[in-house]
Amino acid sequence: MPGSTLLMNLVALATLSAALSAASVHAQDPWVTYTGETGPGLGKHIVLISGDEEYRSEEALPQLGKILAERHGFTCTVLFAINPGTGIIDPNYGKNIPGLQALDDADLMIIFTRFRDLPDDQMQHIDRYLASGKPVIGMRTATHAFNTAPESNWVHYSNGYSGNKTEWTDGFGRLVLGEKWISHHGKHKYESTRGLVAPGAQDHPILRGIQDGDIWGATDVYGVRLPLPGDSAPLVLGQVVEHGEVYDEEDLHYGMRPDTGTPVEGEKNDPMMPIAWTKTYQVPGGQPGKVFTTTMGASTDLLSDGVRRVLVNAVYWCLEMEDQLPETGANVDLVGDYTPTQFEFHDDAYWQERKMTVSEHELARQ
Repeated sequence: MPGSTLLMNLVALATLSAALSAASVHAQDPWVTYTGETGPGLGKHIVLISGDEEYRSEEALPQLGKILAERHGFTCTVLFAINPGTGIIDPNYGKNIPGLQALDDADLMIIFTRFRDLPDDQMQHIDRYLASGKPVIGMRTATHAFNTAPESNWVHYSNGYSGNKTEWTDGFGRLVLGEKWISHHGKHKYESTRGLVAPGAQDHPILRGIQDGDIWGATDVYGVRLPLPGDSAPLVLGQVVEHGEVYDEEDLHYGMRPDTGTPVEGEKNDPMMPIAWTKTYQVPGGQPGKVFTTTMGASTDLLSDGVRRVLVNAVYWCLEMEDQLPETGANVDLVGDYTPTQFEFHDDAYWQERKMTVSEHELARQ
C-alpha cells in the first residue's frame, strides 16, 4: 500500500538520521588539544590525563592545559574518561581513556586519575612513556591512579600492590610519584589545606613567586608516610586548617575560606604532611626521570593563584626550562570563564543526565 510504504520510508529515514547523529558524536576525537602559538613552551607537547570520580579532574586539567597553551606556548592534549556506549565524559567509567597514544611523542605527562583499570592497548602507552624516563607530574588522586583486575597484565600498577614484582610494591603511586593512597589526614570537607614552604625549599624554582599561605584549597591534606622514599624532597607542607565558618553543603568550598579558620592544634600539624614534592623515578628496565607530585589539584583548588603557580612552575622545572621562569613565578591567569563545581561523588544517573562532551572544553580564541 502506498501509505504504508511511505510510513516505512519515514521510519527508515528517522532511524538513519539517528544513527548518523550518534556516529557524528563518536567520530569527534574524544580528547581536546590546545595549540600553543607563542611563548617559551613552543614545540613542547604536554599530555594531561583526567579520570577521577570526585575531584573534577575533567574540569581542572582543561583549565591547566589552556593556561599552559595560552600563557606559555605549550601544546596540550587533554584526555578524558569516556563511556564508549554514550561517547560522553563519564568519570565513573574506569576502563577507558582514549587518546593515550599521544604519550608516544609527549614531552611531559600530567596525570590526575583515580583507581583506573585500563585495557592493554591503553596501558602500553603509559608503560612505554615511563620506561623512557620522561618527566611526570602527578596530582591529587594520582597517588592511587590505578586499581586493575588481578588477572590484568598491569596489576603491578595497582594501588597497594604486593605481588612478586617487588620493585612495584604499593604500585604506580609509590614507585613513580612517591606515595600511594594512605588517608585523609585533614577532615574531609571540614578542614582545608594551607600551603607553607618547607624548610630549606624557599629557593627552589618551583616555588618562585610563592609565599606562605598563597596555596590554599578546601580539599583536605592527604596522609603520607614519613620520610618520603628515596630522593624525595618536600617543597610545600600542608597546614591543616579548621573550618572557621558554618559548614554549608551547597557552598562551592563547603563554607571554608582561605582567610578564615586557624591551624588545628595537635598531631595533625606536628609534623605537617608534605603536599608537594620532587623526586626521581625509574621503572624496572627503564630510564630515570623527574617527578613533581602534589596531593592538591581539585578543580576548585585551581581557583587559588598559588596552586596554579606551583603547577605551572613545576612544568618548567620538569622540562628543564626553569631558567625561563621569572623571579615572580609564571603567569597563571585563568583562561576564559572558569566555573568549577564542588568536589564530590556523583552516581551514574548524574553523568547520563549531565552529558558532558569534549566540545565543552574547546578553547575559543578571540
